[in-house]
Amino acid sequence: MLGILVPASLTGDVGVSEHSYHLLSAAAGTGAGIACGAGLVILTWRRATAPRVRATTTRMDICVYVLLGIVIGLGLAETIGRNTLGGGYDYRATVGVWFRSIVLLHPQPSAMVNAPVLYQLHAVAAWLVLAVWPFTRLVHAWSIPLQYLGRPYILYRRRWSPAKPR
Repeated sequence: MLGILVPASLTGDVGVSEHSYHLLSAAAGTGAGIACGAGLVILTWRRATAPRVRATTTRMDICVYVLLGIVIGLGLAETIGRNTLGGGYDYRATVGVWFRSIVLLHPQPSAMVNAPVLYQLHAVAAWLVLAVWPFTRLVHAWSIPLQYLGRPYILYRRRWSPAKPR
């Protein structure tokens, strides 16, 4: 995602060739996608196998996991399938322009019109994740538990003493 914020003219001005940028982008995107996918698999496994977690699973939890899976899967398909193994696509000329226009609060939807459907679906799925964010457990990502930094350690003790040997 950070790569689409950097225009091609800027990387060219600092001496980064298009080929070097492409290699770095593909490696970083693949690594990030695999890490995110592994994290999602771990979360899903825990939710499915831990009885206490499974008992508190809501429909929104499942919805978020499905949406995250779609976003991650489409991102990996773009990075690995289209840009690494396929013919490649210069997303900085369309998707990058569109995304930067949103960040700068001057949206240019026409920049996304000529992007491949895979990229458009990836963007729609990512916006859907952001749309459901406030209604899910994802809101915890914004809580910073600073009070834990100065808090004393908690000692956990049994409620009963172990049986005494006879």
